[in-house]
Amino acid sequence: MDPRVKSSLLWGLVGGMAFLALVQGYHLFGGDFVGVAPMVAGAVAVLVVTSGLAHALRPRLVESERS
Repeated sequence: MDPRVKSSLLWGLVGGMAFLALVQGYHLFGGDFVGVAPMVAGAVAVLVVTSGLAHALRPRLVESERS
């Protein structure tokens, strides 16, 4: 697997896990339970968007680090 794709997918996984941690915090502080399906759907959506953005913005971030 291409290292750039692997890196993007890992960033997506981090985003999805962060979303799930935020939902868990919402539940712990008295929020209503929204259900498992919406939580999974939200986590997958965040994973896809984060992976796509990481892959699309990687060249720009690498360029800004070189400057």
